[in-house]
Amino acid sequence: MRQIITHFTDDDLYKFTMCCAVIDNFPRAQVKYSFTDRDDTVYPDGFARELAAQIKALDSVTITDDEIDFMRRRCTYIPGWFYNYLKGYRFNHRWVDVRQDSEGHLEIDIEGSWAETILLEVKILAIVSELYYIMTGQCGAFDYGRYYHKSYRKAERLLEAGCVYSDFGTRRRASFEAEDTVVRAMKDCEASHKWPGRFVGTSNVYLAMKHDVLPVGTMAHEFICAIGGMYGPQMANNIAMNLWRNTFRGALGTFLYDSFGWKIFSLNFSEDFANLFKGLRVDSGDNYEQLMRIVDKYRSLGIDPKTKQVIFSNALDVDSAIEIQKYAVEYCQPSFGIGTHFTNDFDGVKPMNIVIKLIAAKITESWDFYNDTCKLSEDTGKHTGRPEVVRRFMDALDFKK
Repeated sequence: MRQIITHFTDDDLYKFTMCCAVIDNFPRAQVKYSFTDRDDTVYPDGFARELAAQIKALDSVTITDDEIDFMRRRCTYIPGWFYNYLKGYRFNHRWVDVRQDSEGHLEIDIEGSWAETILLEVKILAIVSELYYIMTGQCGAFDYGRYYHKSYRKAERLLEAGCVYSDFGTRRRASFEAEDTVVRAMKDCEASHKWPGRFVGTSNVYLAMKHDVLPVGTMAHEFICAIGGMYGPQMANNIAMNLWRNTFRGALGTFLYDSFGWKIFSLNFSEDFANLFKGLRVDSGDNYEQLMRIVDKYRSLGIDPKTKQVIFSNALDVDSAIEIQKYAVEYCQPSFGIGTHFTNDFDGVKPMNIVIKLIAAKITESWDFYNDTCKLSEDTGKHTGRPEVVRRFMDALDFKK
């Protein structure tokens, strides 16, 4: 079996920015992650063995000087010391436990230093997805020539509609070649004409380097959820925003607010934070309802929401992005992060519905216990974490969904 991940920066940018913030603020923290397949997929015989071999192969993947030079040029907000850390970083397959039960369901657990294990999630998900299509034989039907033209047409429609958008599709892509094809098509399309919209770039740092586009991304729920486990969910957003401010000194980007629901975030989102962050990212719930909550919050703080960016990234496709654009442009500066619809949209192929979520954290390795954590989604029924932990956090926050 060929090695699926061969480039260190074949990963989402926010894993690197979060890794930097973790080292800066929680250098001794330990964490646990767990894999969930929301479709309860039955994987082929021997899948766990092949996956374990792919994860072990990551031990030999190191960052190159070219990758560091690119990140220094395009990610100027990342402090220089972080690249010395990346030069010495090595994956270790022993951080990961992969199993397959008697019915073929896949189980993955990750445990170790937060600063080290944080760079595994996206890579493992991308491997699981691509490996599944290889071992089931579905990859044989992938026509990348047709996929280029399909992606080009998606770009035309988004750009014509005035959408500002990026590729967010690494974790559940059909293959590396699929995402590579998408980024190439999107860049070619934008360069072909003067459009009302704009293709900003991709969350995938390696593909951003390969195609000379902007690597994009700020943070994931993981950062806030870990803090919620260590300190409690009531102040997790406040602590996370403060730490992010201290690490990145003004280049704060957009804040992902829905780790523990809108209500508690809104109580923590004071005027100083609202002015500091460029905007907010909508990743769950009804897009229109969430937008109006954001607009009302900014207005209550005396801030014109049209000066703020709202990034929509909740299971979008081209049609839904265009409809949101038409509505949201009257209220804010809308932009879009589109994932699986870009990188796993082959005819007759069902995209995987897989996630790896942080489920426990402790601030130092000297503690003999972990603090459980979870994520409370604005989408009813999509909370992640052990049921008893989810219920405890919901009770603590008077969470209604």
